[in-house]
Amino acid sequence: MIINTFTAGPIDANNYLLTDNDEAVLIDCSEVKPEVLSALEGKKLKFILLTHGHFDHVLGVNEMREKTGAKVLINKEDVVRMNESADIMRTFGVQGVETPKADDFLNDGDTLKFGNTEIKVIATPGHTQGCVCYLIDGKLFSGDTLFKESVGRCDLPGGNFQKLSDSVKNRLFTLDDNTIVYPGHGPETTIGHEKKYNEII
Repeated sequence: MIINTFTAGPIDANNYLLTDNDEAVLIDCSEVKPEVLSALEGKKLKFILLTHGHFDHVLGVNEMREKTGAKVLINKEDVVRMNESADIMRTFGVQGVETPKADDFLNDGDTLKFGNTEIKVIATPGHTQGCVCYLIDGKLFSGDTLFKESVGRCDLPGGNFQKLSDSVKNRLFTLDDNTIVYPGHGPETTIGHEKKYNEII
């Protein structure tokens, strides 16, 4: 599996393109960058997997699906957050944003596959009510649940600090210490590092 990171969108979110043989998945889609499309040449984008529905992670969803035919998946609990995207962008002075749409929904414990690689869905509510992380080949794509030495904010609609704390401590910190964490913003880290240095400890 090959991982390419693209920082994209209005708040510099990390979008991750994962490829295995001739298939690929994209984790979060803040915008459609030419670099992503170039990296996809000769490959089939099977899924666009959303970690949560905040606007800075989903604004490119509709266009990317149209260009690639990929299936857009999100936890159903976060559709309400995704539906807010157009209104939020208007507060930035950006008009005419189309509301992103999902094709199907993810649940805790679901497994998906692309190429020869398996994806495990881990529900981690707290930053939003429908946040999920993806465990893929021993690597965790954590969205805005877990960052290097910090966690996602909980003061926005759908946020809940106690749920976030439970998600991080009881779900993510049970993973192997060597698990590399690819967050929704900022640099990579590991579960072992976060168990020692994260602000939530």
